[in-house]
Amino acid sequence: ARAGVLIDCYATWCGPCKAISPVVDRLSEEHSADVDFYKVDVDECSDIAAELGVRAMPTFFFFKNGEKLQSVAGAAEGPIVAALTQFK
Repeated sequence: ARAGVLIDCYATWCGPCKAISPVVDRLSEEHSADVDFYKVDVDECSDIAAELGVRAMPTFFFFKNGEKLQSVAGAAEGPIVAALTQFK
């Protein structure tokens, strides 16, 4: 099993979500050995979004061994990459 999980909480109408999507796809390929990537549409899965505490889109949640390590809000690549280094 992989060490980490990244959950990408997005909305179809969210411009920044669309902008960062290709970056997230690339990162999922680069980190496929360490991290499972999942996308959650906050409108379709509002219960999951509420449980995670999503307040803005996109928000990325990082879990390791079932425990939430951190979340990153916003469509900036740097903080996402920095959080992914925890899984190396």
